[in-house]
Amino acid sequence: MRKSLYIFIFTFLLGSLFASPVFAQSGTPTDDEVNAIAHKLYCPVCESTPLDVCPTQACKEWRELIRTMLTEGKTEDEILQHFVDQYGARVLAEPPKEGFFWLIYLLPPAVILVGAVFLFRSLKEWTKPKAAASALSGAQAPSVAKDDYVARLEEELKKQK
Repeated sequence: MRKSLYIFIFTFLLGSLFASPVFAQSGTPTDDEVNAIAHKLYCPVCESTPLDVCPTQACKEWRELIRTMLTEGKTEDEILQHFVDQYGARVLAEPPKEGFFWLIYLLPPAVILVGAVFLFRSLKEWTKPKAAASALSGAQAPSVAKDDYVARLEEELKKQK
């Protein structure tokens, strides 16, 4: 009894390792497939609105165009390239990593690095005058004591006590 239970569990686990889900083949892509591509595009008409959430009629037509292109067997890259060809690179949610667009990826870290260096140097300078002032006052103390005015002031203060 116990041995057959172990064999059943072993067979079940082994079978589940090699099992793969079976999806129904349909001619039209699902809304999720269309929105996955539409999310990578911005509406060419509306400002800063992703194509998958834009409520305009034009965006609905563009989502249907994506659905049609997927039905025709075009890949995601081909569909994105179609929109870039039609409306320019500004429709892409993520700019291409080539040419002038490299500045978009390189400029922010460079600005942060320069700002950190500037802040470090500024903090270093802000703490430096305090140390210099204390060193300066220590160096001037003997010369101040030799000043005639200070000497007379000290004598007057001693007389009042």
